[in-house]
Amino acid sequence: MGTALVSGGLTTLARTLPPALTHVTAAALTRAAPPLTRALSPALTRAAPAVSRAAYHGPPGLTLTRAFSEWTFDPWMTAFVVILGGGYLAGVRRQRDWPVARRIWFLGLGLGFLVIATMGFVGAYQPVLMYARALQTVLLVLVVPLFIALGRPISLAIAVFPGAGRRLETAIGSRLARLITFPAITTFALVGVPFAMYFTSWYAAVYHSGVVRELTFLALMAPGFVFFWTLLRVDPVPKRYSYAVSMWITAAEVIGDAFLGIAVIADQNQIGAAYYHALARPFGPSLATDQVLAGGVLWVLGDLVGLPFLAAQLIQMMREDDSDAARIDADLDAKEADLKIAAAVRDELGQADEPGQADEPKPWWEDDPRFTSRFKAPQD
Repeated sequence: MGTALVSGGLTTLARTLPPALTHVTAAALTRAAPPLTRALSPALTRAAPAVSRAAYHGPPGLTLTRAFSEWTFDPWMTAFVVILGGGYLAGVRRQRDWPVARRIWFLGLGLGFLVIATMGFVGAYQPVLMYARALQTVLLVLVVPLFIALGRPISLAIAVFPGAGRRLETAIGSRLARLITFPAITTFALVGVPFAMYFTSWYAAVYHSGVVRELTFLALMAPGFVFFWTLLRVDPVPKRYSYAVSMWITAAEVIGDAFLGIAVIADQNQIGAAYYHALARPFGPSLATDQVLAGGVLWVLGDLVGLPFLAAQLIQMMREDDSDAARIDADLDAKEADLKIAAAVRDELGQADEPGQADEPKPWWEDDPRFTSRFKAPQD
């Protein structure tokens, strides 16, 4: 009975101790005399999880059901989504023929994924699970900007507000805009901003300051939007780069995503260690495993998200080829019509064709600016 009394008293004492001290005390008792160890160590072992649960303040363990039911409210992101969505809808109401597909890209997928990333289960669990934070990073850097750019907000603004639209087009065509949107700069920012966040004190600062958190969301989305806006070319852009350049830039982005993910996996130091240890999360993977999962999310999902972008590029390339083919056909038809008219005039005047005057027109590619240099006569 004495042993039971001591065991019960130590159980009460253990519940008042922090988790780390509880485990240290249990380990010390393990090295004590065997009878005492058998009597006291189980009490402390049972008390440790209860202490951890009491110290933890956050959402419950993540399950499939909670992935749909757990939400958090972010007033600043709510206002941001309402402003973007309301402005876009107002423009669509004035531009009645605006395609439905663009509305789905912008409102349904772009803003929809933004809500999930900041206020859905991803936003609810990103403070406690590192792989949820990584998923949020992928959504904000790649997914949300891609679909917002596909919604063509700049073209809509220019169509709805012609006066302001002309000034906007002038600003887009400026030398400063061409410099800022140079592909090497946009790609570096797209990869560099997340890299700086994960490997500096910026990572943990997001959890301690609401202002830093909101600014971080914007800092992640801005490079992504500029990247997709300039390469998709569905809106007016400072400079239209060839699709060959777009493919090279996309390849660099994919390599950058892989490098970031591998760096997180290979890092021997726990990212945000002080914060996660103080959090004392009682569920889910260990901190080391969580970091490996986060690196995998950044690597694999970051590269997989590039597939819709490549598909969009392919569609735009096919449309551009169709447009070029139609233009070339129209030019050839016009030249052929001019030749027929000239021939008819000569017949009426009774003039004979001069040598070389009735020759067949040159192949179209010899006059196309993209290929003219290939058919120049060699210089002696």
